[in-house]
Parts: sequence; C-alpha cells; structure tokens
Amino acid sequence: MSLITLGVVALDCPDPRALADFYAEMLGRRVEAGGDDEWVEVAGPDGRALAFQRVADYRPPQWPGQDVPQQLHLDFDVPRAKIDEAERTIVALGAKLVQHDDGKRDWRVYLDPAGHPFCLCLR
Repeated sequence: MSLITLGVVALDCPDPRALADFYAEMLGRRVEAGGDDEWVEVAGPDGRALAFQRVADYRPPQWPGQDVPQQLHLDFDVPRAKIDEAERTIVALGAKLVQHDDGKRDWRVYLDPAGHPFCLCLR
C-alpha cells in the first residue's frame, strides 16, 4: 500500500459555489461549503472530493485548441443504454455538448458551466 493516496481534485473557476452545485447535482452528491466563497467541495466516496477554487480573471480552456490549454479533464462513466438520458440531465444543468460520439467513439465531450472539458464515457 502506498503512503500517498488521492485526496481532492481541485478546479479553478470564477464561481466555486455555482460550479460545485453543477457537479453535485450531476453526480448525486452534496456540496460541502467551506468557510468562505473561495473554496467549495463536493463530497465523494471515502472522503475524496472535487473542489472548486475561485481564481481572479479566470480564463476557461479553449477545447479542442491549445490557445488556453485544458491541462486536465474529468471522465465520468455512464451505462451505454443511459447516455442520452445522462446528456439531457447535464445539459439541463448547464453543460454544453462540444463533441458527440457519432457512434464512432465511446465518449462524448462537454464543457461545464465554467468551460472545463469533461467526458461522459460509455461503459
């Protein structure tokens, strides 16, 4: 067993609470607000979390271009039979579809409300 384990994945954004609300709703989890509006977390299993931190003058990544590189993206697994339902749900929450699977890939690419790319991956 390693001494090091993954704790939190933090995303820069202009509005941590709004982005935490988006991911909490998408994942069926709860928001754990910090003591201020600068850092907000979405509770995950085993104490792991997604965190969102306020960044002044935040510039979203420009996917797929590299003028403002994405630096990371998140993948979320979805049962193949539920992909369209999952897409309707996240788009209603504020996600934007930017690359459909077109029946050729096992993932679809979206931007969250702050512009971070993420994928729904078919399983």
